[in-house]
Amino acid sequence: MSVPPANNNHALSYQPVSGLVDDAFDAEGKIKPHWQYLLGSLDELGVEAFAERQQKALRILRDDGATYNIYSDTRSPAHTWGLDLVPNIISSDDWAGVEAGLLERAELFNLLLRDIYGQRRLIKTGVIPPEALFCHRGFLRACHGIQLPGDHDLIIHAVDLMRGDDGRMWVLGDRTQSPSGAGYALENRTVMSRVFPSLFRDSHVHRLAAFFQRLRAKLISLSPNVHQPRVAVLTPGAHNETYFEHAYLANYLGFPLVQSDDLVVRNGFLWMKSLDGLSRVDVLLRRVDDWFCDPVELRSDSRLGVAGLLEVVRAGNLVVANPLGSGVLENPVFLRYLPAIAKALLGRELRLPSVPTYWCGDKNDLEFVQKNFLVW
Repeated sequence: MSVPPANNNHALSYQPVSGLVDDAFDAEGKIKPHWQYLLGSLDELGVEAFAERQQKALRILRDDGATYNIYSDTRSPAHTWGLDLVPNIISSDDWAGVEAGLLERAELFNLLLRDIYGQRRLIKTGVIPPEALFCHRGFLRACHGIQLPGDHDLIIHAVDLMRGDDGRMWVLGDRTQSPSGAGYALENRTVMSRVFPSLFRDSHVHRLAAFFQRLRAKLISLSPNVHQPRVAVLTPGAHNETYFEHAYLANYLGFPLVQSDDLVVRNGFLWMKSLDGLSRVDVLLRRVDDWFCDPVELRSDSRLGVAGLLEVVRAGNLVVANPLGSGVLENPVFLRYLPAIAKALLGRELRLPSVPTYWCGDKNDLEFVQKNFLVW
């Protein structure tokens, strides 16, 4: 929800539209309890002061170098990150259900990833059609049999959510290859805490620091070198659309930020070049897509990866997170079969529903799509 231009210097100047769901107002047109403090504070602040805070936020984002690169804009591809100072508020009670659903979904996708590059029981038992896997470019045959130490192969799992007109959260899609957004969320919080310090403090916002602390600890624990583990963040480079986040996360987590030219494979290990010579790298938090990570076994024309990287992973001398080949989980066909997948792997249906998805490779789905096809 955003605050439109107000009348009489009031920040809150609109009423909910009848018949439409509004996050801030209930069906009777009353402000929901968890929105009252924020909207009341903005109302007291006034339009002019709010505009000043917006300009302050923009200055902070510029000073921090917070950008999002847009490839299609040849004149100025680097755009300052846009931040709406009116956040979307989710109550603690509502979030508890969403959080439980996200944890459950992450558990399922972790099991799905292990099955895809392991025994493939879901295909053998007919839960998912072979085409859903073998016809998707995200499936990497070269990664078969590779597993991370411990119980989790999927280290980071991002989910696109929307709230339906029934008030429930629905899943639009999953991001499993190299999910982005966490760094921008942290930057958003940092800016908000400086622009609205008292409002941010008194709202009892759930903190994000614990996520990054656990991520750092998890990456270090994955290292095959337990005595002196070294973790690095692999980025495609400064021209990538989310390069700011790559640098921001590497600095926040305390890991070196590297590109392909900074790395080399020798004697079955991955090494990072430095002024002091070569330093062994044990874990890579990658922001490079699967196909580009190894020009020897994957995409031969890639200049973003490291020759021989997959062989080092296969030998157990390097851990890549998320693992190579995890991009296959982003295949939207899996949404069509997710209820059956959940019953097969978890023994129950998921709490968070996915948007209705149809696959034209299925005869019944094809007939439905043809009968209900709309031309806009």
